[in-house]
Amino acid sequence: MKRRKTIKGLVGLTVIGPTSLALMSSQARSKLETNSLKPPILVVLELSGGNDGLNTVVPYGDDNYYRLRPTLGIRPENLLTLDDFFGFNPGLQGIQKLWQDDSLALIHGCGYDNPTFSHFNAMAFWHTGAPHQGNEYGWLGRVADQMVTQRREDMLINVGSTQSLAVKSAVHTPVVFDDPMRFQRKGPGSVLTPPTAPAVVKSNRDYLLAIDASAKASSARIRDAWSNYQARADYGVVPMDLPKVAACISAGLPTQLYHVSVRNNAFDTHVQQAALHRRLLSYVSDAVYAFVQDLKAMGEDHRVVIMLHSEFGRRPKQNANLGTDHGSANLMLVAGTPIKGGHYGKTPSLEGLGEGDNLTYTTDFRRVYGTLASDWLGVPAGSVLGGDHRSLGFLA
Repeated sequence: MKRRKTIKGLVGLTVIGPTSLALMSSQARSKLETNSLKPPILVVLELSGGNDGLNTVVPYGDDNYYRLRPTLGIRPENLLTLDDFFGFNPGLQGIQKLWQDDSLALIHGCGYDNPTFSHFNAMAFWHTGAPHQGNEYGWLGRVADQMVTQRREDMLINVGSTQSLAVKSAVHTPVVFDDPMRFQRKGPGSVLTPPTAPAVVKSNRDYLLAIDASAKASSARIRDAWSNYQARADYGVVPMDLPKVAACISAGLPTQLYHVSVRNNAFDTHVQQAALHRRLLSYVSDAVYAFVQDLKAMGEDHRVVIMLHSEFGRRPKQNANLGTDHGSANLMLVAGTPIKGGHYGKTPSLEGLGEGDNLTYTTDFRRVYGTLASDWLGVPAGSVLGGDHRSLGFLA
C-alpha cells in the first residue's frame, strides 16, 4: 500500500467514524497508523560528470537518434524493454524491474535557461536549485529549514568525503561522513569543558562546544547504525553508498534528507563511451534496485523516495572519439514504492536542435524539486525555489 493512499484511507476512516477501525485487529490498526505517520524520507543520488540521458533511456523510435549516433547509438535489439518508443540501456536491469513494478518516474527534457557546460557552475546550479543566482544555501538545506525551523540533530546526512553545497543549511548542521567506522575525532580530545545540557549558546566558545558535542553524538549513532546493519539485498559491485543510507534508516535515525553521489566525475564520457557508460549504469541500477528491495524487507519502503540527477546531459551527436561532449537538457529519474510510474515532461526534439546542436529543455528541473518538496515532504515549492514550479504529479 502506497503512503499517500494509506493516509487518504486513514482520513476516510476518521471521517466515517470508528466502526471501520474497530473491525481491524489492534495489531493491524497499530501498524497501519504507525507506518502512515512516520515522516517521509528523500534520498538524492547525484550522477556526477554529466550522465548521457539519450543512451540511458534510448529513443529508438526516432530515426534522428541513429542519424546523430551512427556508431554510439544502441540498436533496438540490444535494449531492455520499456515501450514502443523508448528502451533501457542494457546495463539498467534493476531500473527496468522498478519500471515494471510501476515504481519509476522518467522525467524528460530537464534543464534551465542559458545552460552552462562547466561542471563546477552547472553543479552549483543544481545544488542550489537557483541557476545563475548564486544562492548561499543548497536546495535540500532550504527544504530542511522549512520542514524544521529550529536546529535538529541528524536532519540532513551527506555521504561523501566533502560536504555538498546541496545540503548547506541556514539552520541545520549536516552530518557528513564517508567511512561510518572512521567517522570520529582525529587527534587528541578537547581540552575544553563541554557545556551542560541543555546547552545555552552565549558565545562563540559555547557554539563550537555545542557543535563538537553534536558531532560526537552523531558519529556514535552512525557507527552503531552501521555495526548493527545487515543488508537484505545484493547491492552489486559498487553499492553507491546506498547501504550506508539504508543502515541509518534501519537504525531509526530521524534524518529525512540524504545526499549521495557517484564520485570523481565518473559520467564524463568524452572518449569510448559505450562500454564504460553501460558499466557505470549497471552499478547505479543494481544499487538503486537493491536499495528499494532492502527498504521493503525492513518495512520502510513506503516512506522513502530516491531521485537521480546529473549536472547536465550530453550532446546528441557523437564526437570523433566515440564519446559525447557536455550537453544541456537531460533525463531525471525518481524511484520508490510511493512513485506513480510513467513518463513525465515532454521529450526534446532531436530534429530541430538548439544552439550548438544541443537539446532544448522542455521541463524546468526545479519542477522535479518542487514536486518532491510539496507533494512528498509537505513544503511549499515556492518557499524553497521561488517562482511557479508546479507539481508534475508523479507521487502516487
